[in-house]
Amino acid sequence: MKPKVILNAAMTLDGKIATRTGSSEISGQEDLLRVHKLRKEMDAIMVGINTVLADDPRLTVHKISSKSEDNPVRVVVDSKARTPPGYRILNSDAPTIIAVSHQAPPERIKSLEEEENTEIVICGDEQVDLNFLMEKVGEKGIKTLMLEGGSTLNYSMFHAGLVSEVRVCIAPMIAGGVQAKTLVDGEGVDYMKDAFPLKFKKSYNLGEDLIIEYEVL
Repeated sequence: MKPKVILNAAMTLDGKIATRTGSSEISGQEDLLRVHKLRKEMDAIMVGINTVLADDPRLTVHKISSKSEDNPVRVVVDSKARTPPGYRILNSDAPTIIAVSHQAPPERIKSLEEEENTEIVICGDEQVDLNFLMEKVGEKGIKTLMLEGGSTLNYSMFHAGLVSEVRVCIAPMIAGGVQAKTLVDGEGVDYMKDAFPLKFKKSYNLGEDLIIEYEVL
């Protein structure tokens, strides 16, 4: 059974999740704590390889707990096995699943397999098959998964019909920039009638930020 996927992100009022240079310090301290509390509730947290390369994230709950058992399983969508050895996503804080395709170079896969606490899952020919990946993580007992993008993976998950909820922190700032990443990029739809429909759940203020939650129809 596939896990329930909650897309969580922080963005500016104009929908940017990072500037053209990759700067992504958007939400306030209160929202960062909210994110870590949400991570703690999840069985797994997933990002794409571009996020790993840009941010070298830990994807843990270190802001609210130092217990490794509180950390969710980390999942990286990395078709070509580009995750660099030694990055924090591969540390001993939590188990990590690297999803690759059959196009990933065998030597890179072998190098990642040597990392402690890391599992390689091959799913897809040229790109990671996200439906298959969700089935595989579901078989491992993962019932809830938090999606933290970036924008290309967010679109791919929507396009595959795999997102159940959206929780967005809107910060009181405008970044602009044609090349700045938005919440969802990817190929996009041609017509608004084909946009992914959402149902409003609730909204509330958190410090200077606005949190909005939606159900994906």
